[in-house]
Amino acid sequence: MTRIDLNADLGEGFGRWTLADDEALLGLVTSANVACGFHAGDATTMRTVTRDAVARGVRVGAHVSYLDLAGFGRRFMEVDPVELADDLLYQLAALDGFARLAGDRVRYVKPHGALYNAIVHHEVQARAVVDAVRAYDPTLPVVGLPGSEVLRLADAAGVPTVREAFADRGYLPTGELVPRGLPGAVVHDAEQVARRVVELATSGTVPAADGSSLRVEADSVCVHSDTPGAVGLLSAVRVALADAGVEVLPFVAAGAVGQGSDGAVP
Repeated sequence: MTRIDLNADLGEGFGRWTLADDEALLGLVTSANVACGFHAGDATTMRTVTRDAVARGVRVGAHVSYLDLAGFGRRFMEVDPVELADDLLYQLAALDGFARLAGDRVRYVKPHGALYNAIVHHEVQARAVVDAVRAYDPTLPVVGLPGSEVLRLADAAGVPTVREAFADRGYLPTGELVPRGLPGAVVHDAEQVARRVVELATSGTVPAADGSSLRVEADSVCVHSDTPGAVGLLSAVRVALADAGVEVLPFVAAGAVGQGSDGAVP
């Protein structure tokens, strides 16, 4: 029986402003990428989401970002690599504190937005991400796009890696995501999204923007919480995966040390 992890970006509110239905999403995912205050999120939101995730048995991941609240972390920034690593450590440590208060800890690191896209090719920033994770806890998996520079560097450094695919984002024939703002960047139809995830989980392929079939090996699949109707999309995905005989379970990171068969870290 095939297995796949489902993740979503949570805690992306700030103060009185909220973006998504975190409570409903926590009932559908196995991993929660929690905003750490740099692109979204605040202390109370971080504590609430980590508490609720741990209570539901959902893994908590640090969704780290450039310091860009105004741009929601979706603007590329040329940041000194030492400063970038320090920014990532700051975010990771803050979220891990709240996770430990909830009785667990941060289980992985997933960069957000423009940083995520940059480290597909940007070696300097990718190395800063890996350096930050290694400095904090070298057993923490790094989540990224298959074939990306950050996963290559993490693997070379002995840091566990998790290959990620996207249920609600269009793909270029190169395997990169269609840039936001361009036609086909976001997939909104629930039936189409569910069909894509089942195809991905069972055959390792996903349709590219030019109509070709793209080979994508993934350990986890993301549905963005800010995609309109995200709860409905994830619900449709869960039903379709169950009908196809695919188990929805937390990922097992490549190269992880001390993990059991379910991917849990003691």
